[in-house]
Amino acid sequence: MDILDNPHIIRIIASNENWIEGEAVRQLENTAKLPGMKRAIGLPDLHPGKGAPVGAAFFSEGRLYPHLVGNDVGCGMGLWQTELKQNKLKRDRWVKKLHGLESSWEGDTNAWLSQDNIESGEWDNALGTIGGGNHFAELQVIESIIDGDQFNNAGLSQGKLFLLVHSGSRGLGEALLRQHVAECKADGLKEGTPAANDYLAGHEHAIRWARSNRALIAHRFCSQLGTSGTRVLDVSHNSVTRSTINGDSGWLHRKGAAPSDEGLVVIPGSRGSFSYLVVPAGPQEGNGFSLAHGAGRKWKRSESKGRLKNRYTCESLSQTRFGSKVICHNKSLIYEEAPEAYKNIDVVVNDLRDAGLLNVVATLKPLITYKTRAV
Repeated sequence: MDILDNPHIIRIIASNENWIEGEAVRQLENTAKLPGMKRAIGLPDLHPGKGAPVGAAFFSEGRLYPHLVGNDVGCGMGLWQTELKQNKLKRDRWVKKLHGLESSWEGDTNAWLSQDNIESGEWDNALGTIGGGNHFAELQVIESIIDGDQFNNAGLSQGKLFLLVHSGSRGLGEALLRQHVAECKADGLKEGTPAANDYLAGHEHAIRWARSNRALIAHRFCSQLGTSGTRVLDVSHNSVTRSTINGDSGWLHRKGAAPSDEGLVVIPGSRGSFSYLVVPAGPQEGNGFSLAHGAGRKWKRSESKGRLKNRYTCESLSQTRFGSKVICHNKSLIYEEAPEAYKNIDVVVNDLRDAGLLNVVATLKPLITYKTRAV
């Protein structure tokens, strides 16, 4: 639906089957009132965030807003095709081998970053670590191929296993946000000013650092299973970039939104549902060159354990309906990230497909989801 409040345009891409929380809509409407804001677009995974909604794209002119990007600049998804074969699955053995992805890497972080001409910094001890919240590394298998031509053109093989990594810039992005919000609060930064240029330089560093972080997580995961992987895609969900929409030049903010102008995108559900490999379709300006980044939360984190603790034990939540294994030794987090806490990924993807914004290439099923392991 479109809500017109001249001169602001608010659009929410969602069907009647999709449930969008009223607080998320209110946050979207408030964001549309910021100075210079021209478009506020809610995607099907829209849900409330800390002051601004998650699952949204915002387009502004003359001013950019660090708080709309948030504290995890560059958070996103990377997908790797591994050399592990579907017909040689050793799930229980692999679960025992995986460890330490929440702890500092013992390798040379400076050398790792220098491969991509990224400068070392004070947050590099977190490089190669997954982090908390909804971040994860998940070994997956192809469940179905819908568009064989797209699948083959991407160089993918149905017989191999895939690794999906969701993580970001860790403390680096948090420090960047704090620095600039302390100065500009919710007023944003006027483009071309020293403060705006300083933020954009830090933002670009965090974007590249987060991408390198995901690659190192994939390297550590694959190494522990005695394999390697080839990166299929890597996209950031939290960013601000210069963009042109309908002839207007401005700043496109994504907060929990996957870019639809960089090729293939993977949209995961919860740890107990399929992930969708999709290709953007049709004109993308109306959705801010953005797609959903996941299913979107249905329940607040603070509510999840109370809703589920009488139904499930931590042990029962460590295995999904697919028989996949969940490595999560944080007793609160395993409830917060339960499949029931998320919206239906099928509805989210169908909303985008029915809007003519994507075509599904393949679906992937989880085998092992790694979040955190006790040392």
